[in-house]
Amino acid sequence: MIAVSIVGYKDTGKTTLALALGEELRSRGVSIAAVKFTHHDGVDIEGTDTERLRRVYGSAALLSPDGAALFWEGKRYLPDLLPLLNADVVVVEGGKSLGWLPRILLLRSIADAGSLGEDLALASYGDVEGYKMNHVTDVSALADLVLEKGFALAGLDCGACGRPDCASLARDIVAGKATVKECQSQFSGVEVTVGGNTIAMNPFVQRVFSASLVGMLKEFKGYAPGPIEIKLQGK
Repeated sequence: MIAVSIVGYKDTGKTTLALALGEELRSRGVSIAAVKFTHHDGVDIEGTDTERLRRVYGSAALLSPDGAALFWEGKRYLPDLLPLLNADVVVVEGGKSLGWLPRILLLRSIADAGSLGEDLALASYGDVEGYKMNHVTDVSALADLVLEKGFALAGLDCGACGRPDCASLARDIVAGKATVKECQSQFSGVEVTVGGNTIAMNPFVQRVFSASLVGMLKEFKGYAPGPIEIKLQGK
């Protein structure tokens, strides 16, 4: 990677030049990304120079005194982004297609429950109560429920748990028929963590990773079969 910084005082044309440079580089087939430093609090970009940069560059990072945001060009998947969030609990707004997460249903009528995936629901919340469903009307109680029963599967649909996809396992967990530890992509003899976050690997990748690592270690003097622990400070 190569990089360049455009610096100057306010209203000297930094953004204008960055936009022009980005358009020129992109016209040459160069892959580009932008970084914007701002003295303003917050990371709302609507109608800002950052939004203009994102439109030209596609991928952009915004750094402010109290936060940061990344905007990628092209589709990204939530499992790839979760490790970047560095949080004990991630609350997702929307995501009806995410079968590997449990959900809280907000219903307009009881009939909504079926189309919103009631078999993945920990509870309904609000004025309308789901049929034969745990119903919560207090935010504090809802937080308790999320902390007690919330989970996230790997979302790989690898089938190693004996089910056709992650949604099937998630439904069984919500129903009390299974536990998260049945997810072989997250709980197995191979565990890799980056920044404290476990990297999910399907069983095939686990076998390849393990065999390759053990094969290399066997060439080292002093190797003997047994539990292996490696600590690596990545950059």
